[in-house]
Amino acid sequence: MQVIPINRSSVREVVVSASLNEIIEFTNKYLGITRIRDYCPNGLQVEGKGSVSKIAVGVTASQAFIEQAVAKGADLLIVHHGYFWKGENQVITGQKKRRIKTLLQNDISLAAYHLPLDVHTEVGNNVMLGRLFGLQNCATHEVDGLPLLSSGELPVPLPLDEWVASVESALGRKPQLVRCPAGPKLVSRIAWCTGGAQSFINQAETLGADLYLSGEISEPTFHAVMEGSLHYLAAGHHATERYGVQALGDILAAEFDVKVEYIDIDNPV
Repeated sequence: MQVIPINRSSVREVVVSASLNEIIEFTNKYLGITRIRDYCPNGLQVEGKGSVSKIAVGVTASQAFIEQAVAKGADLLIVHHGYFWKGENQVITGQKKRRIKTLLQNDISLAAYHLPLDVHTEVGNNVMLGRLFGLQNCATHEVDGLPLLSSGELPVPLPLDEWVASVESALGRKPQLVRCPAGPKLVSRIAWCTGGAQSFINQAETLGADLYLSGEISEPTFHAVMEGSLHYLAAGHHATERYGVQALGDILAAEFDVKVEYIDIDNPV
């Protein structure tokens, strides 16, 4: 029997695609967006082509993110920080115009999931960060009616500086530590909320945490630490919110058998 070699250059790649509406409907339901009041629209924000063969996921729908997604052939962008925030100017000019224009010119859809992606029990930013740090006995606590605050324990208590170094290694960036004069030398119980949640520090203190971690820091945070009992670690808004959207991308890749790629636009904040 003669074996005829296959000319690989003549074999066309099979492109698998899925309906945009089906992907958005699934994601909306999976993240439970109708159960969460937010200050931006969750779900589809800009509509592109009706068929999706590649999804690009990322933290923020910045111009740089969109341009990289275009170059990589994405049909749908899914981000944590999208557009149309409550209280912002509704006129589409300047930066917002350029971003939306790029999407429309390339027939690319944009979907964003803010608080639903923070608090989700399987792929949420908070739960993913707890897993990254290897925290145990994790629990969620409500702030303003939503489970925005998390707490957990280290497997073994560690010196403060040693645990901060482990956070730096895990996130790939140097966090800003504010030491509490009355705080413990060893840390065991950690409270955290990703992003810009430094204002939850007082709630974290009532949980008996040794350290509270969030993404950002503001002027009142320093005084809360100096007058309180726990340390504070500002680990980066972007750095702490990279993991939920990646986990969501994995779910979508398995559910729809489409290509999904995470695009990281580095942000020191």
